[in-house]
Amino acid sequence: MNDRPPAAHKDLAGRTLLVGVCGGIAAYKCAEVVSTMRQAGADVHVIMTEAAQRFVTPLTFQALSNNDVHTDMFGTGTAWEIAHIGLVRKTDAFLVLNATANTLAKLAHGIADNLLTTCVLATRKPVLIAPAMNTQMLEAAATQENIRTLHERGMFFIEPGAGFLACGEVGQGRLADPDTIVSAVEQVVRRAHELDGLRVMITAGPTREFLDPSRFLSNPSTGRMGFAMAAEAHARGAEVTVICGPTELRPPASVHVVRVTTAREMQAAVMEHLPGTAIFVGAAAVADFRPAQFAPSKVRKADAASTLVLERNPDVIAQVAERKPPGCFIVGFAAETDDAEQHAREKLLAKKLDCIVTNRIAIGGGAFGASDNEVVVLWGTDGREALPRASKPAVAAAIWDRIMALRPSRGRPVTT
Repeated sequence: MNDRPPAAHKDLAGRTLLVGVCGGIAAYKCAEVVSTMRQAGADVHVIMTEAAQRFVTPLTFQALSNNDVHTDMFGTGTAWEIAHIGLVRKTDAFLVLNATANTLAKLAHGIADNLLTTCVLATRKPVLIAPAMNTQMLEAAATQENIRTLHERGMFFIEPGAGFLACGEVGQGRLADPDTIVSAVEQVVRRAHELDGLRVMITAGPTREFLDPSRFLSNPSTGRMGFAMAAEAHARGAEVTVICGPTELRPPASVHVVRVTTAREMQAAVMEHLPGTAIFVGAAAVADFRPAQFAPSKVRKADAASTLVLERNPDVIAQVAERKPPGCFIVGFAAETDDAEQHAREKLLAKKLDCIVTNRIAIGGGAFGASDNEVVVLWGTDGREALPRASKPAVAAAIWDRIMALRPSRGRPVTT
C-alpha cells in the first residue's frame, strides 16, 4: 500500500484541519472532501451540526477521518479538551462545508448557539466557507449581505457551482467540486505559513497636526486598508507591528499596535521598531505639513492671523528606505487624485521603494473611508498589476500575493 500523500495536495501533509458540516442535502458530498484531505496526510477533525446528522451519520465521518466526530458543545471526555477552545487551538485552518443560509447568518452576526458557530467565533485561524443552498436563497439580499460581511472580516469563500439542484431547479448553489474545495484549503494553508518567523511593520490611518488644542490639520483616512494589510500579514504567519494614527476602527487581533498622533510621533515609533523588520508597508496617510507654531490655548477668531504658516513633516517612508535593515522589502502607498500612476511611479523611483500601491482619493468612490478599494501595484521601471475593486481585505490579500512574488529570494534582515 502506498501511504505517501497525493502530489496534488502535498502541502496538507502533517496539517491539522477542522471541518464543520452543516445540514443540507449536500452533506453527503462532504465525506469525499474529508476523505481526500486525510489521504493527503492531514489530521482531520469534524464538527457536525444537529441538522447535518439528519443527512449523514457521525459514524461516516469518524471512519473517514479516523477521529472522533464532535457534535455537542457541552460534551465531556473528548480528546481535545473543552471543545470550542481545544478544537480551534490545534488547527491550521477551519473549513465550513455545505454552509447553509442559516449558518451564514449566524456567522455574520456572531451567533454562537452550536459547536460549529462557537468554534468559528473562537478561532483566529483562516476560515474557509463553501456554501450550498437553493439559488433563490443564495441570491437573497440578506444572504448576499451576510457573505459580504464575512468577506470583509477576512473569511475565504469557495464559490458554489451551478447545475441541477436537489429542489429540482437549475442554477447556482451546488456545493463546489471536492477537489476544488481541497485545493482552496491547500492554498490557504500554504499562505498561512508564507511569512513564518518574519517581522512586518505597517503604518495605518491618518496623522493629526494641531494648531491649538481644538484644531488640527488631517485627512479622511480611517486606517481600514492598513488594518487589512496587517490582518492578512498575521494570517500568513508574520509577527506584525502596526504604527497607527488616530482611528475609531478596532485593530486586528493578535498584532502589536503602537498608537501615535502626529507625523513626528509616527516617525519616532517607526524608527524604534525598524531593526529586524523584514517587510515595511507604509499605508498611513501621513500629513505632509504641520503648523509652524502651536498655540497652547485656543486661538480666538479675533486674534487669528489671516495666514497659516506651515512646515514640512518628515517623509517617514523615505527615511525607512534610507535606514532599512539588510533585506528589508519596502512597500509604499500613494493616494492620488489625478495622473495617479505617473505620480506613484515617480515616488517609487525617487524614494527607492520595492513597490508602491496607488489608489484614487477623489470624493465619491475614492479609497478614503470606503470598505472597498481599487488599486494598481507598481514596481521597477515598468512593473504593473491592476487589482479590480473589491473589499479591502480581498485587496490586501492580492497585494500580499504580489509582494510575495516580488521577494521570493529575499533573506531575513539582521537585527542590530
